[in-house]
Amino acid sequence: MAEAGAAVTLRRDGELLLASIAHPPVNALSHAVRAGLMAALDAARADPAIRALILSGAGKNFSAGADVREFGQPFKAPELGEVVERTEAFGKPVIAALHGNALGGGLELALACHFRIALAGTRLALPEVRLGIIPGAGGTQRLPRLIGAAAALGVIAEARELSAAEALKLGLVDECVPDDLEGAAMRFARRLFAEGRPIRRTGQISPGPVDEALFAEAQRGVSRRQRGFKAPPEAIRAVRLAHELPLKEGLARELEICMALLNGEQSRAQRHAFAAEREIARIPGLPPDTQLRPLARAAVIGCGVMGRGIAMALAGAGIAVSLTGRSLAAAREVHAAIGKSYESAVTRGALTAAQGAERLGLIVAAEEDRAAGDADLVIEAISEDPEAKQALFARLGARCRPGAILASNTSFLDLRALAAASGRPADVAGLHFFNPAHLMRLVEVVRTTDTAPEVVASLLGLARRMGKIPVLVGAKEGFVANRMLARRSREALFLIEEGALPEEVDRALVNFGFPIGPFAVQDLGGLDVVLATRRARFGTLTERERQADLLEQLVAAGRLGQKSAAGWYRYDAERRAQPDPEVAALIARHAARRGIVRRAITESEITERCLYAMINEGARLLEEGIVPRAQEIDVIWLHGFGFPAYRGGPMFHADLTGLRQVLDGLTKYRGSVGDEYFSPAPLIERLAQAGHGFYGP
Repeated sequence: MAEAGAAVTLRRDGELLLASIAHPPVNALSHAVRAGLMAALDAARADPAIRALILSGAGKNFSAGADVREFGQPFKAPELGEVVERTEAFGKPVIAALHGNALGGGLELALACHFRIALAGTRLALPEVRLGIIPGAGGTQRLPRLIGAAAALGVIAEARELSAAEALKLGLVDECVPDDLEGAAMRFARRLFAEGRPIRRTGQISPGPVDEALFAEAQRGVSRRQRGFKAPPEAIRAVRLAHELPLKEGLARELEICMALLNGEQSRAQRHAFAAEREIARIPGLPPDTQLRPLARAAVIGCGVMGRGIAMALAGAGIAVSLTGRSLAAAREVHAAIGKSYESAVTRGALTAAQGAERLGLIVAAEEDRAAGDADLVIEAISEDPEAKQALFARLGARCRPGAILASNTSFLDLRALAAASGRPADVAGLHFFNPAHLMRLVEVVRTTDTAPEVVASLLGLARRMGKIPVLVGAKEGFVANRMLARRSREALFLIEEGALPEEVDRALVNFGFPIGPFAVQDLGGLDVVLATRRARFGTLTERERQADLLEQLVAAGRLGQKSAAGWYRYDAERRAQPDPEVAALIARHAARRGIVRRAITESEITERCLYAMINEGARLLEEGIVPRAQEIDVIWLHGFGFPAYRGGPMFHADLTGLRQVLDGLTKYRGSVGDEYFSPAPLIERLAQAGHGFYGP
């Protein structure tokens, strides 16, 4: 007895039958696996000498859940729900031996088993809401019966992950073992026989009555934390059904909800976002076996907000960091501030005391010469002054050892000029972090035509080591993120010149799904900082953009944003924003001086102009080869600027909208705003005429 289908192997040990899911890389529950599991149940039933069935996973996981490649296609029998229900109804004990990941459908299968043993370190979760759906094979009905509604709501509606130890405490698993999982499962089975313990079917456990206050609070929580997403409130509704309906009816309603969500646009968009992250890891033209450069020691030149965050991100990955500033004293001051940040993280429970001490110990304040000379990687994070950056790269090129990587955190300056200044352009690349650098997951890895492939591969690997999502882009002003952001910012500024107010622009984009509007973002970061960036780019601006000098006027009036309690908004002692009549008056005076007759502007125009300007620029980035695929653009906006995941990213959203409609909008605004701002990208024109989108027909 060796196989129950190609993806499930069988082995007998006396009165026990061991079935192992063998479907790498993550043991997804594909049709072959589901058929194999049914065959394993058949084999255990057919042999009277078999007294129990143990289900496990080969490789690194029990099962990471459904095979997402089957989504959107007709499901083949047996469906997962059939496998799960037959497992729970089976007449002999079924024991799940869990390790690695037991996620989604993998955990639903385990819930249907009669007993569960977990290896320490196992991750258990029902993350379906991240794909815009809810569990569809009994997760919302069985988990509350095992661990109670309060804990189940966190796992299901908010995709909270449980450790094996937490699962044991909650009653989700029966034993947690440090090693020898298979041996522990077999010993557990034989104890069942010796003790005569009956089969325990999860679906037969009473979930208890509905706790109205608990469910009301859960709804308020997802409305606040997951605004705009359809799946989380539906997950709460499904969990409630476990307390209101018999199991069979609850399972039927759960599946109805799941399928309705699966066929909706939000799930399509969220599944696209999930797939896009994996697609961008496959780099065209960069072999996976490209040799990596050693990156044990790093230097960060510049200890402002970004430099500090970058140093913390590196230390979090176990890399020794030398941090430099304008002076050694300044670097030491920042080092002390980093220590306070780690103390705060320990107080919040985000780090253990040992972790905080270890990370702080990896960061040292140093002088530039010594730091650069010892480093495998130098990251420049000084102010966006092209002359200062070029002078720094000239020094680094001379001082750094051969093979050291020289990286810039510049957000929009010409990386090619910095590479040329270094005298060693093959060693130079961009590492554009997002603020705060130690918390934000996105990193743009920027290469020039001269950047060595091993430098690219090494920086991509480093970003992943730091827990980041790296996106490889080409070296041109603004790269991807800030080049597209500049177009949105331009339209936001033009819109308030023409008649909108800052709060109206922000409200429109928040209603679309962004967590915060563009003017509130500027106030948060500091209008003086935004103005410094504008001044550095002033030579590239059009005449109308230069004349739209509202930022200059606000900063001249001492309105720097939240830090001065006044910017585009005014702020109270708790930093709560309120629209400011003074800003409205300033805008009105500005428009009058410029001869602009202000008008009422609809929310739809605000949203369209901001989004279509971004999408149009994204199309130009694709045409120029700055990125090879639309996926890179979507991932950057999803993780860098909070583009709503349930819309899939700007390029996917354009496809859902229809490129013909986008083209019509660009043409309309081309006539009203100006040809230089809304001239449609040729790629959009070609795709729209062919009836295609960025992702195909």
